[in-house]
Amino acid sequence: MPRYEFRCRACGDTFEVNRPMTESGQPATCPQGHADTVKLLSTVAFTGRGGGFTPSPGPAASGGGGCCGGGCGCG
Repeated sequence: MPRYEFRCRACGDTFEVNRPMTESGQPATCPQGHADTVKLLSTVAFTGRGGGFTPSPGPAASGGGGCCGGGCGCG
């Protein structure tokens, strides 16, 4: 079940709430009982065992094409 992070505007407490995605936009009451809360934008973190993330290489740079790149005959 997804976990959503909220911050209380009254006391400044940050807390998490587990709820279904269908209820993600519903208001949450802080543990101190205050109702004036705001949902925070959270990031996703993956933890575990393994070699880590290896990015794939992007597309190879190609020569040619465009003016003065050999494609227009000016160079």
